[in-house]
Amino acid sequence: MKFIKPLLCAFLLCHAAVHAEQVGEVSTVFKFIGPNHKIVVEAYDDPRVGGVVCYLSRAKTGGISGAIGIAEDKADASVACRQVGEIRFNGSLPKQEEVFSERASILFKRVQVVRMVDVKRNALVYLVYSDRLIEGSPQNSVTAVPLPAGQPIPLAK
Repeated sequence: MKFIKPLLCAFLLCHAAVHAEQVGEVSTVFKFIGPNHKIVVEAYDDPRVGGVVCYLSRAKTGGISGAIGIAEDKADASVACRQVGEIRFNGSLPKQEEVFSERASILFKRVQVVRMVDVKRNALVYLVYSDRLIEGSPQNSVTAVPLPAGQPIPLAK
């Protein structure tokens, strides 16, 4: 019974990490059949740091393959994380942790956001990149959320 609560919390954190709220989108290429190619902007709340939201913009492939979910999205992505409320930590943080990821192709490609703790500067650094099973992409974007000087980041041992 004592193991059920931690497992349930981990399950809920995992599901919170993958939930995105679409903020908007713009079309970049008109397609006669199927949806247009577009850039979408989504908001992700950091599940372990309350008061921080990450805005992710990324390319979404349209056309027939995009409509049926078999297209491979481009590796282009950008991230901007901001403090939107009082910063609250849900437990201690590891020095580096995947905050969320989302599929960018039917099988082998993912877009990932990783949080890193910069202890010296008292900041949370967020990196977005894409990877593949065989070969990833060096394209990336980084942003940081500085914390007030009096608010330490609780690090996991």
